[in-house]
Amino acid sequence: MNTVREKSIAKIQTTYVKQKEVAEIASARKRKLLLRRLSMFFVLAVVVSYFMISSYIFQTSALDTKMAQKGKLDEELAELQKQQQVLKEDIIKLNDDDYIAKLARKEYFFSDNNEVIFTIPEKN
Repeated sequence: MNTVREKSIAKIQTTYVKQKEVAEIASARKRKLLLRRLSMFFVLAVVVSYFMISSYIFQTSALDTKMAQKGKLDEELAELQKQQQVLKEDIIKLNDDDYIAKLARKEYFFSDNNEVIFTIPEKN
């Protein structure tokens, strides 16, 4: 005969006890609101961090491709500047009548008066 007895305890109904119960409920409500605010702040911080990191990675990769493209274009620019210098020298030479005559004799086998042209085969 083991019977479980329920203990019935009566609460003291004083204003102090009522104030403490209200204060405990308010404290629990404040704690719950604080946890909600902190969790929302954490979620917002994670989202902002994700966007910042992803934009940083995207910009870094874009910068790397631009730098590689700049390197290629610098090489092409140097080559074109060399070619431009050669062409400027050719322009200066082509303004000289003696050079034009020498070039015409060499390339197109023109000859001066009383001049015989011999072609020698090139050695491979």
